[in-house]
Amino acid sequence: MVNLPLTDLNVYSASPGDAQMLADIRVESMLASLEALNRFDPVRARDRFLSTFEENDTFILSLGDEIAGFYVLRTYPEYFYLDHFYIKNQFQGKGIGSMVIKGLKAQASASAKPIRLIALKESPANAFYLSLNRPGNPGD
Repeated sequence: MVNLPLTDLNVYSASPGDAQMLADIRVESMLASLEALNRFDPVRARDRFLSTFEENDTFILSLGDEIAGFYVLRTYPEYFYLDHFYIKNQFQGKGIGSMVIKGLKAQASASAKPIRLIALKESPANAFYLSLNRPGNPGD
C-alpha cells in the first residue's frame, strides 16, 4: 500500500498504448459493484471501454511511481461528460477522488459548463458523487 502525500499525485494524458491497462483497471474497479447486482461481465466491461477509448479525453492518475487510476472527461459544447472515473482498489479512501473532482469542478466553473455523469444507484461510486454535491464537502 502506498502512503505518499496527495501532493505527489500526477495527472497526465493517456497514450494509445495505455488502453489495455486502463481497461484492466476498469474491470478491477467495477467488479464488486456489478457482482453485487449480478451484472458483472468482464468481457463487456473491457469492450465498452476499448470501443470508445480516446487518448485525448483520457487522463491517468499516478501517485509516486504507481498508477492510481484514471478518468475520461469528454468535452461537448454545453457541458463536460465524466465518462469514466476509476481509482484502483488499493488507492481508494485516500482522498484522490475528491481531489480530482475538485479540480474538474474548477475547470468546469472556469469554462461555465456543468459536469454530467452516470453512476449505478446502488454503487459506492454513486454515494461518492452524491456526497460531493453536499455543501461543505471536500469536492467544493
